[in-house]
Amino acid sequence: MISSLVVSKRAVVAFVAAALVLSGCGAGGSGGGTPDPDGELAVALQFPPRAAYAFDADDGARLQSLGVAETLTSVDDQVRPIPSLATAWTQQGRSWRFTLRPGVVFHDGTPLTPSAVVAALRYVASVSAPPRSIRGIGFTIDADGPDAVRITTAAPDPVMPLRLSSGNLGILSPGAYAGGGAPEVRRTATGPYVLDQVNGTDSAVLVRNDRYWGTRAGAARVTVRYVTDPQARALAVQSGDVQFAEGLPQAQVEQVRSAGAEVVEYPNARTVPLQLNQSARPFSDLRVRQAVTAAIDRPVLAGQVLGGGAAPAADLFGAAVPWGERTPPPGADVERAKALLAEAGYGPQNPLTVRLWTFPNRPELPALANAIQAMLGAAGVRVEVTVGNYDAQEPQVLAGEYDMFLNSRSYLSDFPDAASTLTSDYTCGGSYAIDQYCSPAYDALIARLNGTADTAARQTLFAEAARMLTADAVGVMVVHPLNTAVLRGATGFVPDPLQIRPVLPQLRPTA
Repeated sequence: MISSLVVSKRAVVAFVAAALVLSGCGAGGSGGGTPDPDGELAVALQFPPRAAYAFDADDGARLQSLGVAETLTSVDDQVRPIPSLATAWTQQGRSWRFTLRPGVVFHDGTPLTPSAVVAALRYVASVSAPPRSIRGIGFTIDADGPDAVRITTAAPDPVMPLRLSSGNLGILSPGAYAGGGAPEVRRTATGPYVLDQVNGTDSAVLVRNDRYWGTRAGAARVTVRYVTDPQARALAVQSGDVQFAEGLPQAQVEQVRSAGAEVVEYPNARTVPLQLNQSARPFSDLRVRQAVTAAIDRPVLAGQVLGGGAAPAADLFGAAVPWGERTPPPGADVERAKALLAEAGYGPQNPLTVRLWTFPNRPELPALANAIQAMLGAAGVRVEVTVGNYDAQEPQVLAGEYDMFLNSRSYLSDFPDAASTLTSDYTCGGSYAIDQYCSPAYDALIARLNGTADTAARQTLFAEAARMLTADAVGVMVVHPLNTAVLRGATGFVPDPLQIRPVLPQLRPTA
C-alpha cells in the first residue's frame, strides 16, 4: 500500500494562523486592547520541565508548546497529520519517506538537512527509554537523497506521520549533540521562538526567531514562569504580573473574570473513569455494572461537584477529539439501578458493600469519590472510600485485587492516536487492563487497526470501540476535565485539546 501527502507552505501558514473551531470549546481568546507586535509577554505555565528539557524525559512536549522545538509533522483540528519540518510523505511497505522543508535554518544558523534529522532522531531512539511514540516498533532512520529521510519499522506502520508529531521527537541542530550526553536545547531548535535563557524549573526566556520559515511569533520576547500552585497563577493574572496563564482552579474563574481577564475553557483529552473489577463478584455481573452506571448522575458531578470544571462523560473520549461522543449522558435513574441490583440478587435482605479506592494527586478525585459514594448509597449500595497513594494502589488494581477504582487517564499517549490506550487498557492481554475486561469481539475490532492507515477509517474504529465499552458497561466514564487559559493584556489564544500545536507563538501582547 502506498499513501502520500503534499501540502503547500501557504496552506500550512493559513492553518496555523486560523482560529481553531471545535465543538464544545471556547473560541480564540482575546484579553482586550490593541496588539503590539514588538511588545513583550510574561506567562505562568502549570508544568515545569522534568529534566532540564530532556527529550527522553517527556520535556520535548514542553519545548513544543513553547514554540521552540518543532517536529517533522503536526496535526490539524480533525487530528489528521499535516506538514511541519516535513512537507510530504509516502509509505511503501515497512518504510516511510519524508521530504524535508527547504530553507529551514536552526537557531544556531546551520541548515536543516537529512543528516541533521537523522542525528536527532537516532539519538532519541537510542536512549534507554525512548519516547512512547516510537518505542518497540523497530524504529530506524536514514538519509534518503539530498532532501529526505527514510524511516523503517519492524512491521508496516499505518500511523508514522502521527507518531512524528510527538513533541519528544523534536529536531535539534547537530551542534546540540556535540558535547555528548543530553543535547543542548538552547539556541539549537527551529521554532518561532529561540530558547535564550533557562533558569532551572523556575523560568525561561524566549526571544523571537526572525529567520523563522513560517508565521512570525506574536511577541518579541516572552518570560516563562513555571508556577505549580494554581491559586498563585490566578493571582499573577489578577495583579498584572503575567498576561497569560493556564490551568486555573474553577473557584478562581469568576474572580479573574471580574478583574478584566478573559477565561477560555476547552476540552481536555482526559477521562475520569470509575473502573470496575470484572474478574470477580460483584462486577463480573453485567447487571451490577449497569446498576452503578444508572445510579451515578454524571451531569451533577460535572456541573455541581466540580463547579462546571468538567464535562459529563458519555463515552471514553468526549469532545476533545472528533470521534468522541458529544451528546451528554443522562442523569441518574435510581429506580432502574435498584431494579438491576435486585435482578442480580442484591437488596435490603442482601445489601451490596464495595470498596472504592482513589488518590489525591488530582484534587478532583476525592471530591468525586465522596459524591459517588452518596449516589450509590441512594441506590442501596454501601461504598467504603479509601484515598491513598497511587503507587501503592497500582499493583493491586492491575492484579484485580480491588472493587472500584476512580482514576484519571489521558487517552492519547504521546501522539494523537487512540490505538495505544484502547489496546493497553481494554484488550484481553492489555498491560494496563485495570477493569479486567476481556472480549474476543473487542479484541478483533482493535486488531483491525493494525491494517488501517486512513485517518478517518481509524477514527471510525475508535468510536466503534468506545460504543462497545459503553454497551458492556466497562466501568463508568464519569467526567472529562476541562482545560482553562486566561488572558489579560494578551490576545490570540487558540485552544488545542491535544496540546500538540505550540501555544505561545500565537499570543500577542496588547497595549
